[in-house]
Amino acid sequence: MKTKQSILALTVLIFAVLACQSPTFQSQPAVVTAVVPVVPVAPIDSNATNPAAQQDGLVKLFETVSPGTVAILTDQGQGSGFVYDAQGHIVTNYHVIEGAKTIEVRFTSGFMSYGTVVGTDLDSDLAIVKVDAPAAELHPLPLGNSDTLKVGQTVVAIGNPFGLDSSMTVGIVSALGRILDSVHNTSTGRPFTAGDIIQTDAAINPGNSGGPLFNINGEVIGINRAIRTESATVSGQPVNSGIGFAVAINIVKRVAPALITDGKYDYPYLGIAALDSMSLEMIKALGINTFTGAYVTDVVSGGPADKAGIKAGTTATDIPNFLGGGDMIMAIDGRPVHTFDELLAYLITNKGPGDTVVLQILRAGQQMDVTVTLDKRPK
Repeated sequence: MKTKQSILALTVLIFAVLACQSPTFQSQPAVVTAVVPVVPVAPIDSNATNPAAQQDGLVKLFETVSPGTVAILTDQGQGSGFVYDAQGHIVTNYHVIEGAKTIEVRFTSGFMSYGTVVGTDLDSDLAIVKVDAPAAELHPLPLGNSDTLKVGQTVVAIGNPFGLDSSMTVGIVSALGRILDSVHNTSTGRPFTAGDIIQTDAAINPGNSGGPLFNINGEVIGINRAIRTESATVSGQPVNSGIGFAVAINIVKRVAPALITDGKYDYPYLGIAALDSMSLEMIKALGINTFTGAYVTDVVSGGPADKAGIKAGTTATDIPNFLGGGDMIMAIDGRPVHTFDELLAYLITNKGPGDTVVLQILRAGQQMDVTVTLDKRPK
């Protein structure tokens, strides 16, 4: 992994409003590339009183899934990845292979192959690399369902931190539905937003980027992407702080087939910026009696939300740089919206350009429904 990018030191406040625009997803045709899964390992009993049984479960998990993990070496750095299908497609992060002139993929058996990039997605920081490898080297990993994850569940990361192949760490799901800056920028140079991010305390370090995050059934439920830290090694590489982030596997399920067949993926575009959370002072300034929702602070001129009549704040308040009078989004398609993160995660995993969504908003004390036709995120 390149030290200048994530997994990088996220010293900025990543939970602030990012990109001023909603992420965007495109409806895709049925998956045409078959994923041949390995047999999942038996679940580890988290309530087991026998430590040896829990240990044996983790050992079995590693032995089962590690042949499907790979190290990725480029002329600029190193990272991780995993075997997606029997045709030799490897999933990794975009920033792992960005700008690389040569890509080498090393399997746990020691076999190595040059890789060719067949598709990239800067919005979620994903890439597909194709290798020419014998069938005996290709061990596709089973994909789980990130929508069923719960905070507190055990997760396992396997990757290539600091060049240490096939390193395994264990932790829990610390939080769900986080957001990060996208690698894709707007025309004004501001980053779009990557949503539906899993937070974990499993140790993730430089070189883990692009590697799989597993549940205790041995299913991939995320792609390790970044860490948040304020510490670095003497060489300037970020150090694990117990706050790591992974792209949810349900995003990969939508994106990977399109990258394989088309080389790209289009995300749905709403065209707003909104506050993730507000202080009591802000709520008082708005004169509302709700503590949750996504308060619209900016609407992109000519964008889908603008065309549908969504309004941003325009009225000065006692709080500097905080404008009142904007719409508060309370629900999307009947699903409650507690934070902007939740709204973004729903769009990313369920909608595509051309789809419509119904936003339930609170405006001037009145609730109303607004139908918005989504576009695709501008390039």
